[in-house]
Amino acid sequence: MRLMTWNINSVRLRAELVLKAASEARADVVCLQETKTPDEFFPHEVFDAAGFKYRHIHGMKSYNGVAILSKLPFQEVAVHHRVGREDCRHIAVKLDGVELHDIYIPAGGDVPDPTLNDKFAHKLGFVDELAAWFPRHYKSTSKLIAVGDFNIAPLPNDVWSHKQLLNVVSHTSVEVEKLERFQKSLNWVDVGRHFVPEDEKLYTWWSYRNRDWKVSNRGRRLDHVWVTQPLQSSLKSHEVLTHARDWEKTSDHVPVAVEFISF
Repeated sequence: MRLMTWNINSVRLRAELVLKAASEARADVVCLQETKTPDEFFPHEVFDAAGFKYRHIHGMKSYNGVAILSKLPFQEVAVHHRVGREDCRHIAVKLDGVELHDIYIPAGGDVPDPTLNDKFAHKLGFVDELAAWFPRHYKSTSKLIAVGDFNIAPLPNDVWSHKQLLNVVSHTSVEVEKLERFQKSLNWVDVGRHFVPEDEKLYTWWSYRNRDWKVSNRGRRLDHVWVTQPLQSSLKSHEVLTHARDWEKTSDHVPVAVEFISF
């Protein structure tokens, strides 16, 4: 099975780019974040025509939204609300006996102080809830995949400058510590770093503010794929489709693709 995840920043605006990336990645399953559309306006016909006949979506007007598109049938689907809000950030499906969770962690605003910034407080609470919720409902022996825009770049080489971004939202110590607690909750395997050593730079996002993103290369690794230990031996490959950042009217994130040998 080949899986792709992408923060698409409006699925209605970029549906054709999703198909382009899915074709390049030869994806059987596509997870999207920041779809930015109510369910009734989701572009189903585009994905039907491309063979993604099984879809689980949860969206809202203008903000957030997650979607799982699949060529493989689902056995179960679920919507999960976090920290008392119904803001379309976490859905799940079961396919071939594996549960796949598509998660869009809040960005957190600009001020890394939860007492001054409600968006940052929301983000920290969201990650805390994930860290507590998963071990209540699953075991480390469960077959799980968690993907999405986690909006946190945890490692020094997940950002262009560890020193300069220590006080910038997405790489602050409190965010990194909370994401680490979430990762340890089920002993998740970070698939990106399973394939790419921690001493190498690895990015999935470049700001629209960069006039030439390749020249400045001020990236961050905000998009992640995690698996529980029983699936680690099934991992075959991992690819960041960096060149998609050059596509016309594209997202500021790029797709991440992972291939599994079997479940």
